[in-house]
Amino acid sequence: QVQLVESGGGLVQAGGSLRLSCAASGRTFSPYAMGWFRQAPGKEREFVGCISWSGGITYYADSVKGRFTISRGNAKNTVALQMNSLKPEDTAVYYCAVGRGPALHGTGYDYWGQGTQVTVSS
Repeated sequence: QVQLVESGGGLVQAGGSLRLSCAASGRTFSPYAMGWFRQAPGKEREFVGCISWSGGITYYADSVKGRFTISRGNAKNTVALQMNSLKPEDTAVYYCAVGRGPALHGTGYDYWGQGTQVTVSS
């Protein structure tokens, strides 16, 4: 079983920055990709970005491209999401996930964290 713990969420003004982190622990398949998703109130969960095991492949949703950056730690079990130029529409609960490959859909991930709230005020 794998445990994922996200951290770094909070309240920030529009135009500001936040850095989310996610750490994976426990036994799982290897190698694995890590992804970020978000869900705003009343909306479906949506893909934000993902990164391959090596860190050499990254994908981003069009809505965050150029503003968000995903990176993977040297130990491979951590992933960060640097969020710059935040907008009120980025407000959501952000979830970290682990899967066998860098997938753009939630069905491509096997394990999920509990989520961390990001609120961007206007």
